[in-house]
Amino acid sequence: MFFSALLLAAVEPFSLKRLLISDEAPLSFLLEIVLRSIIMFLLTVGALRISGKRGVRQLSLFEFALILVLGSAAGDATIYHDTPLLHAVAVFAVIIAMYVLFNYWTDKYPRVERMLEGEPELIVSEGEIDLPAFTKASLTGQELNGQLRQLQVEHLGQVRRLYIEATGEISVFFFEPAHERPGLPIWPEVYKHPLYELPTAGAHACHACATVRELPAGPVPALCPRCGRADGWLPVCDKPRVA
Repeated sequence: MFFSALLLAAVEPFSLKRLLISDEAPLSFLLEIVLRSIIMFLLTVGALRISGKRGVRQLSLFEFALILVLGSAAGDATIYHDTPLLHAVAVFAVIIAMYVLFNYWTDKYPRVERMLEGEPELIVSEGEIDLPAFTKASLTGQELNGQLRQLQVEHLGQVRRLYIEATGEISVFFFEPAHERPGLPIWPEVYKHPLYELPTAGAHACHACATVRELPAGPVPALCPRCGRADGWLPVCDKPRVA
């Protein structure tokens, strides 16, 4: 304990010299950092070029892991004097080889791709939420509604199919205007306030699964007849979608 305290005391807090210049490397090492940065930047660009144009769009899980590992290898080799460039190049070679092999496996064996990448999940069907799939997707109602609002969606009655892709993006298919139906409104100021007692009778949507039911005025049913949840109800919205 005593020796630990002595070691800690030897460090001068907020020392500009220690913050700006390493005690283990001379000032001239900055020139080597410049060279290392150029080399690792070119290697990273080359690796992304090999991985294809998808590297700059939405990444799959495997591609995201690839970027993390390559970024760590590139960063360490850029600034740490005790990390030889050859070691970083070896990491790049192994990871890129794994990426090429992974693509070969997924092209030849689709089951491997489903196991590693996952599959699209149908979350909304005919304006209603599939709660088991929705829970499995680890997505909150606020997150889902926020993405839909960016597509000018006002209520789920405008949505025929909604999938969460393996990349985490959503794919939405809309009803034709003539086939839209009343649905759960997703405006934040309305969605955040489900009702447990209805002032008037009429069509209402379950706050949990968005199923629509004609309900009388007064206290709402204890449980939704479709999903079995007691999350409250909201008056439906029937406005047509304007893209």
